[in-house]
Amino acid sequence: MNKEILTRVEAYMEKHKMAEAGDSIVAGVSGGADSVCLLLILCSLSRKLDLQLAVVHVDHGIRQEAVEDAAYVRQLCEEMKVPFFLVKKDVPRYAAARHLSLEEAGRQIRYQAFREAAKKLNGRGAVKIAVAHNANDRAETMLFHLFRGTGLTGLGSIRPVRDGIIRPLLGLQRTEIEAYLEEEGRAYCKDKTNEEDTYTRNRIRRHMIPFAEKEVCTGAVLHMCNTADLLGETELYIRGQTGKAYKRCCIWEEDREIVLAVDRLLEEEPFLQGRILLLALEQLVEGRKDVASVHLRGIEKLLEKSGSSQFSLPHGLTVYKEYNRLILRGKKEENQEAVSPNVSLLMSGTNVPLLIPGIQQISGVGAVETKLIERADVDTEGLGIEEWCRKSEFISVKSCTKWFDYDKITRSLVFRTRETGDYLIINAELSRKSLKKYMIEKKIPKSRRGSIYVLADGANILWIPGYRISEYYKVTEETRHILQIQIGGK
Repeated sequence: MNKEILTRVEAYMEKHKMAEAGDSIVAGVSGGADSVCLLLILCSLSRKLDLQLAVVHVDHGIRQEAVEDAAYVRQLCEEMKVPFFLVKKDVPRYAAARHLSLEEAGRQIRYQAFREAAKKLNGRGAVKIAVAHNANDRAETMLFHLFRGTGLTGLGSIRPVRDGIIRPLLGLQRTEIEAYLEEEGRAYCKDKTNEEDTYTRNRIRRHMIPFAEKEVCTGAVLHMCNTADLLGETELYIRGQTGKAYKRCCIWEEDREIVLAVDRLLEEEPFLQGRILLLALEQLVEGRKDVASVHLRGIEKLLEKSGSSQFSLPHGLTVYKEYNRLILRGKKEENQEAVSPNVSLLMSGTNVPLLIPGIQQISGVGAVETKLIERADVDTEGLGIEEWCRKSEFISVKSCTKWFDYDKITRSLVFRTRETGDYLIINAELSRKSLKKYMIEKKIPKSRRGSIYVLADGANILWIPGYRISEYYKVTEETRHILQIQIGGK
């Protein structure tokens, strides 16, 4: 029987591309039946598959038997000549400090320990983390998610491979694992808490799944796992379609902010609309944790409103609707660089404007290169200087370059955010328009206006990057000195 088990696990690992020759595998071994079986099988397959193994055992600081469990796993590793890492953590204290359940705290600490051990290995190939989830665990998790309310991802339950974590035993039932250990003559540790009904998962494991196997359908666990596979494949397909739809709807993505076009979003199928929103939220909050259907309904109601409005979500997320834009903004990280003060491109302490040439890194703008050019030195290729400037603007793909009449700059040359009294010269008659009115007419979201950097000479705005430059500062045939400013590129 055990040869059959080894063949099945090897085939399962190959099907899901869990490991390649030369890979290192860090196995989480608690000492329980599942993890001992995992270690034995990996050791049996390691020579054939050319794998390097190491074991991590985590003492959670909860059970009195933990010392005995650690000693057993250490002895097992010594017998099999597998490197052993023991990690001791105070899970109750960790849980209390972060307001987590003991289950969640333990899970976080275990995977943190696995990843830290993985960093210490210097194998020839990739480093994978192997855990001992089996088919019963998968069915149990599927029911747990279903009862609490979930989508396709939750119903897909535990995945065979995810984020560098592999689960070679996911195709085996618990009865098969125990039979394997019995045939091998291997003992294993028993966690008494697994026999208690304190935790919801224990009640599902101890009562609901056995009832389903006995009273509903023999093979219920395997049937549920097959369904989980199907739902997992469905989820992958939908994710692909969602990604394409997201690109159709997305206007721009910046650090901690995503803007979607409302009209394009509403043209998508209702199901895809929700998935697009979830995809956007995933990028602002890792794993979109604590973002539920009630929050999506709140955003959908926001979309139905005619005017501007906003909606708050967990983790400091805020959603705004302004004009035809839906703005999803994440909370600014505490260590995120603050918005820089005004950055002058002129030398200080002079009575006349003197340009600082070269490249400056300006927060909120990026790399800004300034250059002063003599009009007489410009080869316009037979074009008028104004036409040459217009034509040149379409040449650069990776940068944004503009040209200005440098001699018209009288007070300052500063990249800054807007201030009261700012204005643009909008035509040859030198008519003024307030910067505020211009932004409203261009339907720039109100929430974004205060963070847009403009190039200013006092209150006179030379340039709003991404929009337009002032008519007053445009290069003409009378221009003697040309100021070239390039954002990005190179």
